[in-house]
Amino acid sequence: MWGGRFSAKPADIMQAINVSIGVDRRLWAQDLAGSRAHCRMLAARQIISQADADAILGGLDAIEAEILDGSFPFRDQFEDIHMNVEARLAELIGEPSGRLHTARSRNDQVATDFRLWVRDACDRAGEQLKGLQAALLVRAEQHAGDLMPGFTHLQPAQPVTFGHHLMAYVEMFGRDASRFADARTRMNENPLGAAALAGSPFPIDRHATAEALGFDRPMGNSLDAVSDRDFALESLAAASIAAGHLSRLAEEIVVWMTPQFGFVTLPDDLTTGSSIMPQKRNPDAAELVRAKTGRIMGSLVALSTVMKGLPLAYSKDMQEDKPPVFEAFDALTLALGAMTAMVSALQPNTERMRAAAGSGFSTATDLADWLVRELNLPFRKAHHVTGAAVKRAESLGVDLSQLPLEELQSLHPGVTEGVYKVLTPEASCASRQSFGGTAPDQVRARIAEWKTRLA
Repeated sequence: MWGGRFSAKPADIMQAINVSIGVDRRLWAQDLAGSRAHCRMLAARQIISQADADAILGGLDAIEAEILDGSFPFRDQFEDIHMNVEARLAELIGEPSGRLHTARSRNDQVATDFRLWVRDACDRAGEQLKGLQAALLVRAEQHAGDLMPGFTHLQPAQPVTFGHHLMAYVEMFGRDASRFADARTRMNENPLGAAALAGSPFPIDRHATAEALGFDRPMGNSLDAVSDRDFALESLAAASIAAGHLSRLAEEIVVWMTPQFGFVTLPDDLTTGSSIMPQKRNPDAAELVRAKTGRIMGSLVALSTVMKGLPLAYSKDMQEDKPPVFEAFDALTLALGAMTAMVSALQPNTERMRAAAGSGFSTATDLADWLVRELNLPFRKAHHVTGAAVKRAESLGVDLSQLPLEELQSLHPGVTEGVYKVLTPEASCASRQSFGGTAPDQVRARIAEWKTRLA
């Protein structure tokens, strides 16, 4: 490629550290798309002849066919996907192939290819997230009124419904999808035409190539166009947050499947056994989703570190931008697919969850609220009285709803039989009628809203 300046071939170690075709061959479709758009623009602007353009486009079609049927010769000697395509194009059509690189550099070429790939990856992630939300909505609607304990600090806090719990993840994954959509909007500018770093002296039409490739506009500064990897970093940030949400749900599935909880089970085809313990049913899919988060978050750190000290414009350090992005989106795709399958297949033990919903004095807040509402106590006073009631019930080995009335009246004489109406988990959940609360009708209203949004 640069034989006019160099008289020696690269040393073996130089070739080993410099070659990237093993990684960036994944950009072949984007590279062909960018080359086609660039070729057509060059012909339209009469920078190359239409005959040469037709030969180039025919050669690119032949290369695509070879890649699809597995006969394309990916070769390390040509370093990357761009030079592999260019070398094969020369073999197929001869001299016209050399005109394709007019008014273009590998700097703007790779920036365009990579941006197109990440744009597609964000679209795929957004669609997968919507699929996961849809699976959660089905389950949430089925269990909008089924009780379970709500936790803080992983200690029983207040009763909620299983549907309400699942809807929390619908909200999270909705934000994740919007982050990918926002990132896509910002990245949808075309670097092609920035050339090496300063633009081109040829009368190119960057708006035409932007339109052909589905970009909103060309990037406004040629230096920024070839050196920017914000789009990759922002997408990795969105992926990391989404992976964090997946990991939280995975952890809950792992906990819920323990015999100590016994809240859910997964079918045989989504669990594994043990090589030595015949009784085991391991939630390995959930555990691996949890583990993929490390790879995804690590990719964000890796690319941030690569980019942190680079001067403008392009440096070869940026060849290391693709491995972490590819790895992160591969992991995210797999994790989203696995989680969607688990949500669709898990079987909740509603009776076990209902029994646990009232444990740990989970209706204590309801007692405090009743004291405020019915006896006009300040909340801090009601909190103190309720704490004493919990202590007394604990010493007697009973739940709050089983604490005798005289015991409650010894703590405050104004307590009446009416207090027992609020001390069941069902009453507690039903009373949470504020917007976004766990009352079943509120849960169902939120489900209906999300079904409309996803549709």
